[in-house]
Amino acid sequence: MVPEETPVAFSYAGTTHAVMMASPADFEDFALGFSLTEGIIGSPDEVEEIEIQDQGAGIDIQIRLKDTANTRFEARRRRLAGPVGCGLCGIESIEEAMRSVDAVGRSELELTVEDITGAVRLLSREQPLHAETGAVHAAGFYIPGKGIVAAREDVGRHNALDKLAGALAKAGVDGASGAVAVTSRVSVEMVQKTAAIGSPVIIAVSAPTALAIRTADEAGMTLVALVRGDDFDVFTHPERVTRGAVRHVA
Repeated sequence: MVPEETPVAFSYAGTTHAVMMASPADFEDFALGFSLTEGIIGSPDEVEEIEIQDQGAGIDIQIRLKDTANTRFEARRRRLAGPVGCGLCGIESIEEAMRSVDAVGRSELELTVEDITGAVRLLSREQPLHAETGAVHAAGFYIPGKGIVAAREDVGRHNALDKLAGALAKAGVDGASGAVAVTSRVSVEMVQKTAAIGSPVIIAVSAPTALAIRTADEAGMTLVALVRGDDFDVFTHPERVTRGAVRHVA
């Protein structure tokens, strides 16, 4: 078994804004999550309609925004193309690529060592496509005491995170209530998208970049990476990680 990938276009008001190579699944979650994490909308309520159109060679997702959101979007329209290896290709300005990340709001979230290692362990159980192909990424949302409450897979790591963002928004899950766990490295756009979700913690199997560390630190976000079995490194804001008691969520 090998994974499929297909061009997925996001069109706003009939005009294509972005084309991503992605796994052909969870299109509505993808469209909603991308719109949120890219700052096109501030909440799901600003979307009037999402229509999935199969064009044969790819998928065109037509997204109609409500008047206020559409006016705001038109004022900042830009072109973006993001193949799976990079989440920033095609952005026309350095300022857009290096957009500031709002500080994560105050949160009572604290994670024990067992929460962190358990989040990664539980996420591995939510990856049926990866189990078949060994070639896709996953992003999940972990809430202490509940485990992984949502997870999405995709050939692109930021696509998986966008799909997760959309799923959480549709379900009305508060991003401040848990941690984002990903199976990939942590680049700056992964931090930006996690901040847009509202989560104060990102947990990753692989390593972060230096820019991702600086961005997470400035945003007040706890960045945990290189989770391998019972071992991991905390790169920023370690105050949210406690020894604590073991929570049984499996």
